[in-house]
Amino acid sequence: MAAEVARWPAAEVAEAVVAAGGAAACLRSADEWRVHPQGKAVAAEPLMAIERIGDAPARPLPPADRPLAGVRVLDLTHVIAGPACGRVLAAHGADVLHVGAARLPTVFPLVVDHGFGKRTCHLDLRAEENRATLRGLLADADVMVQSFRPDTLAAKGFGPADLPPGVILVSISAYGHSGPWRNRRGFDSLVQLATGIAQDSGDRLVSLPAQALDHATGWLAAAAVMTALRRRAVEGGTWHVRLSLARTARWFDDLGRVESVEVPGFADPYLSDMDSDFGVVRHVRCPGGLPGSPPGYGHGPRTPGSDPAAWW
Repeated sequence: MAAEVARWPAAEVAEAVVAAGGAAACLRSADEWRVHPQGKAVAAEPLMAIERIGDAPARPLPPADRPLAGVRVLDLTHVIAGPACGRVLAAHGADVLHVGAARLPTVFPLVVDHGFGKRTCHLDLRAEENRATLRGLLADADVMVQSFRPDTLAAKGFGPADLPPGVILVSISAYGHSGPWRNRRGFDSLVQLATGIAQDSGDRLVSLPAQALDHATGWLAAAAVMTALRRRAVEGGTWHVRLSLARTARWFDDLGRVESVEVPGFADPYLSDMDSDFGVVRHVRCPGGLPGSPPGYGHGPRTPGSDPAAWW
């Protein structure tokens, strides 16, 4: 396979994989990405799009001892960016219900890492009865976070036009929400390749030391949800929040770069242990603090699908 692929230009290999329904990207420089049609489309998008798409009465948050207590979040995401958003919301008191399907593959360490504070159920949306269950959950939800490719979930009846009044929809994509690549499959490492993040000054492949696009996009998404909740509380409305790994990559690139230095044991002061369905898990505590209500997880990660598809 390697010998055959080596005979092709990189861009042709990537396009052949994409044409066959896979996910691939070739290494580009940041300058090449800026003049690429998709790079231009992404540059024109905001880092966080928070758009009012419908009318609804103002819905103030209930009095509570935690900032997001009483907020119900449906988490229809996978891998890192979307799950990170739900984990942050859970750390501030939201009731986050992750919806997956037993048939879908999972990356076990990420299931553990992003399961803190969440409940988890299984609904295979290929079946109408499960779609009906999800519609019932959505009717009583405040937020739905999804990381399917653009238009994929809408085809199942859960797009922006299908939202109950007052719900906040968060859509996270790989390559942006406009342009010729908007429906292309992708993930952090591929977006690093395509956007020039993974190329050093010597035109060599040097990827970031972490899936930083994923994690940053997840935190930005959580911040955008909190902003949309505040706006809904004051002015009402139904809202659509949009972010993408490629737009986060553009923001990163504009920040400049520093040399990475790894210091053994640097993370130790930020770690804690917590019981979970998987035993005692050592994890990074949720950063930040609030007077009287520091962020934290109510429980450890749970076995996927172990909770009912229902709100408390």
